[in-house]
Amino acid sequence: MSNCKLSVNINKVATLRNARGENTPDVVKVAKDCELFGADGITIHPRPDERHITLKDVYELSEVVTTEFNIEGYPDERFMKILREVKPVQATLVPDPPHVLTSNAGWDTKGRQEELKRIIDEIKSMGIRTSIFVDTELVNIEYAQHAGTDRIELYTGPFAHDFKSDPNKAVAPYVKAADLANELGLEINAGHDLSLENLHFFNQHINGLLEVSIGHALISDALYFGLENTIRMYKAKLI
Repeated sequence: MSNCKLSVNINKVATLRNARGENTPDVVKVAKDCELFGADGITIHPRPDERHITLKDVYELSEVVTTEFNIEGYPDERFMKILREVKPVQATLVPDPPHVLTSNAGWDTKGRQEELKRIIDEIKSMGIRTSIFVDTELVNIEYAQHAGTDRIELYTGPFAHDFKSDPNKAVAPYVKAADLANELGLEINAGHDLSLENLHFFNQHINGLLEVSIGHALISDALYFGLENTIRMYKAKLI
């Protein structure tokens, strides 16, 4: 049996709600339902422009999420204030500034080593597990470990893109990255463009994968299959 957990990213639910400016769909209810239907965690990314998850959502969700609450974002003072007040189980640090549409690159962990060390030390002092969003460049994984993070989150956008033409070639750099992370004592998460088509293959090839965070594909699939059935389908891909 796989030990990999499914964290559902509900940003897109908030995007749909914000399109009408009211409370349909209800983000808090969706989060509770995801847990009821078998999700192991809830992920949100409260961006400063509040184009999907709002500050109000963050605090309301913190009152109801009973599984792993994972808040991801760029570690500016606003983000750090959220962490201090909410104290989620996990904070996932992404390097993208506010104007970026979606997280599409990993940290330069060597070039920003001192900054990351300082931030990670502060987050750990809050009792929160840390995860750093990284690509498969081995130097970035090595310096992630030097920065003191508990976990890395492998950015799987390139894997998802290349999977369609050559699955084995697509996953090869991730296998090497995961092997190094395991050697260094880093725990492993993954996310971005994972889907029903590629998730099982990725999980089967990545040694020590503990958690995947999936939003866009899962919420899109739920339009066709229903939320409960979709979560069960994704969970089945992790067996």
